[in-house]
Amino acid sequence: MSRAANAEGEQPVTAIVLIRADSARIPEIGARIADVPGVAEAYTVAGEYDFVAVIRASSHEELVGAVTGAISGLPGVQRTQTLIAFKRYSRNDLSRMWSLGLEAGEAPPDPRA
Repeated sequence: MSRAANAEGEQPVTAIVLIRADSARIPEIGARIADVPGVAEAYTVAGEYDFVAVIRASSHEELVGAVTGAISGLPGVQRTQTLIAFKRYSRNDLSRMWSLGLEAGEAPPDPRA
């Protein structure tokens, strides 16, 4: 399934952004990340980074604005690393692809009904 292109002919872009932040400002930074246009989800995480944000942008330009313009500029953000997604896989997508949604032994609905 292809995604619809924007007015400039670009495909939408999904990116995962890893964010290192000042630990004393985690709650404040988290709320600000969630408010950035294009951020679909933001999580605090354990490990080398403090946050993971999922960005869905209509273009690379919009993505650049969200990451370098908004997130990187937040007070307390020390570093970001951006991972561009090429293709999305999810258990739900795979299940729909391989299943008609019927229980074992169940007959498909009659299209004439």
